[in-house]
Amino acid sequence: MSAERLSRFNSPRQAYCTCPPKYNLNPYLGRCLHGCLYCYAVKFPSFNGPAKPRIRLLNSIEVMASKTRPKLPVMFSDTTDPYQPLEAKYKLTRRCLEVLIKHGFPILIVTKSDLVTRDIDLLAKGRVVVSMTVTSLSEGFSRLMEPGASPPLRRLKALRILAKAGIPTVARIDPIVPGLNDNPEDLEHLVRKLRDCGVKHVTASTLKPVKGFYKRLAKASPTLAEKLMETYRDCTWIVGYCYLPAEYRLRIIRMVREYVTEQGLTFASCREGFPQLNTSICDGTAYIKGQTRLEL
Repeated sequence: MSAERLSRFNSPRQAYCTCPPKYNLNPYLGRCLHGCLYCYAVKFPSFNGPAKPRIRLLNSIEVMASKTRPKLPVMFSDTTDPYQPLEAKYKLTRRCLEVLIKHGFPILIVTKSDLVTRDIDLLAKGRVVVSMTVTSLSEGFSRLMEPGASPPLRRLKALRILAKAGIPTVARIDPIVPGLNDNPEDLEHLVRKLRDCGVKHVTASTLKPVKGFYKRLAKASPTLAEKLMETYRDCTWIVGYCYLPAEYRLRIIRMVREYVTEQGLTFASCREGFPQLNTSICDGTAYIKGQTRLEL
């Protein structure tokens, strides 16, 4: 697509992606300042190196929006968090939201930051769904695996604030790391907390290491790196991602699905290969205002 238009989200179907068509916008390039050890964006050259704002979007987003038909949702973002710390200074995500909402685009936000609540005034004006990644309620897990992201309790508070404002919220338990945040009791407790915060839908996904993951993890926790290397010894590589054996993945996804549906929420998995377990769309599109909810 022309650089003057919004780009289409592109994920390989051989990696079991079930996302519906949509546009995608990354206001920031380079390595996201959340510094998640499991980040897959390091696969792509544009998302390596220092984090940097795409300042040109302040002016070019108006042209991009006017040259793109607003028939599909716009996702913020597929590879770097639109509310990473740089956003507090540059407000690129906010500027893009102002323009896209004005042009009538539905919006899907994916973040790990409570900074998203700053923009409630805008979000409430549009057809917006906010997806908050909450991998665990453990502060220890967050400090180790997502050192620059908002702590879990602040993410829950943000979900509660957004839901109270009438903005549809969904949650991603992603990634589920074997031996680290896959304890059944902890996952069930997390799902209950998400429900209490007003979440309508949960999407779950297992860890799929990319090249360099174990090296990054070993610097923080050599023992954990060794354990995960053994767990993934029989993994299958699919388009640059290391997948656990299907039976192992299925056991985890079925467990989370049970907890989610017991709480009256809709469920989907992300790039797992089990679409038969989904009860709604993985990215939360079904909850965009004015759109018919899809039950699968």
